[in-house]
Amino acid sequence: MPGKNWRVNVVLEKALYDSVRRLAAKEEISLSLKIRDLIKDALEAQEDIVLAEVAEEREKTFRRTRGLSHKQVWGS
Repeated sequence: MPGKNWRVNVVLEKALYDSVRRLAAKEEISLSLKIRDLIKDALEAQEDIVLAEVAEEREKTFRRTRGLSHKQVWGS
């Protein structure tokens, strides 16, 4: 019966493999779990970068005179 999670094969340079293996051993988790966690962290960092870029672009076109006050948005 196949597992419920998708699997990916990845080829790593020896130095990178050794680094990840040491991190996993230090946390007493499997290599697979450590790599999964590192990928999640990397994706979150990329998302933060993209959202910051979107915010910067929106900030360029923001005009305070057209913005709403706190009271207008949230009420009294």
